[in-house]
Amino acid sequence: MKEKFEVDYTKYEFKNPVNYEVVFEKGLSESTVTAISELKKEPDWMREFRLNAYKFFIRRPMPKWGADLSSIDFNEIRYYMKPTEKATNWEDLPSDIRMTYERLGIPEAEKKVLSGVEVMYESEVVYNRVRKDLEELGVIFCDTDTALREHPDLVKKYIGHVISPNDNKFAALNSAVWSGGSFIYVPKGVKVPMPLQAYFRINAANVGQFERTLIIADEGADVVYIEGCSAPIYSKESLHAAVVEIVAHKNSHVKYITIQNWSSDVYNLVTKRAFAYENAFVEWIDANIGSRITEKYPSVYMLEPGAKANVLSIAFANKGQHQDTGSKAVHLSRDTSSTITSKSICVNGGRTTYRGLVKVIKGAKDVKSAVRCDALILDDKSRTDTYPYMEVDEEESTITHEASVGKIGEEQLFYLTSRGIPEQEAINMIVLGFLGEFIKELPLEFALEFNRLVKLNMEGSVG
Repeated sequence: MKEKFEVDYTKYEFKNPVNYEVVFEKGLSESTVTAISELKKEPDWMREFRLNAYKFFIRRPMPKWGADLSSIDFNEIRYYMKPTEKATNWEDLPSDIRMTYERLGIPEAEKKVLSGVEVMYESEVVYNRVRKDLEELGVIFCDTDTALREHPDLVKKYIGHVISPNDNKFAALNSAVWSGGSFIYVPKGVKVPMPLQAYFRINAANVGQFERTLIIADEGADVVYIEGCSAPIYSKESLHAAVVEIVAHKNSHVKYITIQNWSSDVYNLVTKRAFAYENAFVEWIDANIGSRITEKYPSVYMLEPGAKANVLSIAFANKGQHQDTGSKAVHLSRDTSSTITSKSICVNGGRTTYRGLVKVIKGAKDVKSAVRCDALILDDKSRTDTYPYMEVDEEESTITHEASVGKIGEEQLFYLTSRGIPEQEAINMIVLGFLGEFIKELPLEFALEFNRLVKLNMEGSVG
């Protein structure tokens, strides 16, 4: 069997000419950081937050332990581009921007299955709306810039609380130049009935996107948030360096779903972390398709008894791509539990890496954690690696780890093709079955879209 895989971005790989209102020159300096803050008319404390983060960024060396990031040139990136003013009515968006999201199906999803939607284009959120009944219950869903203006006390209390600006080099960069992103606050006891969604789009070359997302679920609250990402292909690299902070208070539940389809010239370097308090449940459901390099390790710090974490991630690496992904479960209290499931597919010389941590501190008794890593390699040129770290300082805990690596079996293909199924469709069926645990976690409409996206990436796999 000859296996040939090509990624076709027919639906996602398109560029629209846009007349931007504000475009910064390339390069990063203290004056760039100050200019962003002044343009947004931010309070003094936020400007100082940014400038301190910039100092951290300058002092921090580039990480050496993961994928090769040496080709990133921070002086060749634009750190702010504003396409238009934000709209609350879809029809008020400029036609070129509206066309982008209509091709991606965002308005239709908003009508059918969402409690609220937000779309970000380059450096700014251009559209945001939440259902009126949820607003009346006190649910806040807006971009983080708006939250800073309208809910400054909440933002000041929580921003940088879960992820310090000095946490790592790219968290520091985001903290210095952040723009856009989602701010969600769900009041005590409120359960949001349908998902909230944000969609992040990079449309220009050599641009950096640095959204800052902050989700606060008060006691007993319940919310599902879905983010989607895409970008067209250019000959120059783009940088996506986001920060996501989740605070899950007592008895709350937060599910964060990511479906990214970055083009193969995007560096996707994201820091995602949650604090889970007593009996809180945090879920990261994460799909990484596309990008030149992804480094992303969603983590949950379980701070109080009964907290739970579930991290389910998939990664698809094609030619010239390295998906360095994984997760962290940090058990800081007794009777906490975590489940980590990683699925990866590599093809045509692509590389996937699982890099994870399970940490149990002394005194955190009766902790339970299960880790499973499954990799599917579709040719002899591809590579997968697993680096599981276990730091267990408490004997009264139960920790398990399983890992498997395999290829599509000739017996599987023979069984399906002998029953009249074309070979390409048989391969698609096997791959989608391998990803079934992820797909079943998605709302139906998004599961259908994810299936289409996987098949799109699998086109031409039989030559």
